[in-house]
Amino acid sequence: MKFTAKKFSPNALIDQLLGFNDVSVLIIGDIVLDEYYIGDAQRISPEAPVPVVLVKDEKALIGGAGNVARNIQSLGGKPCLIGAYGDGHNSKKLQQAILSAGLHTRLLTLPGRPATTKSRILARGQQILRIDHEDIAPLNVTETDALLGYIEEYWPHQSVVIISDYNKGVINKRLMDGIFHLKQYYKNHVRILVDPKPENLCLYPKADLITPNTKETGEGAALPIRNKEELIRAGLFLRKKTHCQSLLTTLGAEGMALFQSKNKIIHIPTLAKQVYDVTGAGDTVIGTIGLALAAGIPLLESCILANYAAGIVVGKSGSATITQHELIKALQTYREPELENWSGCSS
Repeated sequence: MKFTAKKFSPNALIDQLLGFNDVSVLIIGDIVLDEYYIGDAQRISPEAPVPVVLVKDEKALIGGAGNVARNIQSLGGKPCLIGAYGDGHNSKKLQQAILSAGLHTRLLTLPGRPATTKSRILARGQQILRIDHEDIAPLNVTETDALLGYIEEYWPHQSVVIISDYNKGVINKRLMDGIFHLKQYYKNHVRILVDPKPENLCLYPKADLITPNTKETGEGAALPIRNKEELIRAGLFLRKKTHCQSLLTTLGAEGMALFQSKNKIIHIPTLAKQVYDVTGAGDTVIGTIGLALAAGIPLLESCILANYAAGIVVGKSGSATITQHELIKALQTYREPELENWSGCSS
């Protein structure tokens, strides 16, 4: 069954986009350094059967939860980023990337750890290799409580909090228990959105929205996903397992599926003209949804808006962001998505 979202209008969303400049969102999570070595490969190494990449350009960006914050900032919002990073290998390069991004941050330095780093080697637009440096041990009690102190300082002024879990040690049970305690204590109706990791699903009880991709949905539900019916079964099971209010499964080239109840599963088809690189697309999705919800846009329309944003960012290289101007142009030029109600499709 196909239908159009109630009151969904690209022009109306454009008007609301212009109000993003006054909207704040709190982001909590793992801080990552995204490095890119970009060049060309024209010969094979005499030392091993691997290409030799002649590097012509380098760039370093704040990634992980930082990429969520960068997307919100690029859309005109006011992100506040809370997290932690190691003071060892690559810490100075990460600090410079943070300064270059111009983000408002409250970051804890972790002595003795390397800065979590993802170094990507690209040749002719293709990723040849990725090298990681990391220590993913959970934060200790003192470190976790320090972060909770930062979070409590900003909590009363927020309507949306995004948890960006890259499973690098920041998001742990003590931290999430403290966050849900703050929500209960202040009773200020803060919505908690989570970009999850399957192994940490027990940490996000009763979140307002979790946004796994297809692989994470299958792993979290411990069910195979090979077709639409299996996706629906896994999504419904995962929503019940986590007790979240809504679950949004991102489907790559197939768009996204929003599970709000057993009888309300909305498929939003992709608007991407070309899928070049999905790196960081999940950050764009949850950042756009979080900012839209904080601006007063309903959840389904916020997801549709994020679908437009994802359709643009997957056409870019690396952990890219989308600007407010690009999103407005997409709303003006892309077709309106044909939504489909998938409830009743499961066996």
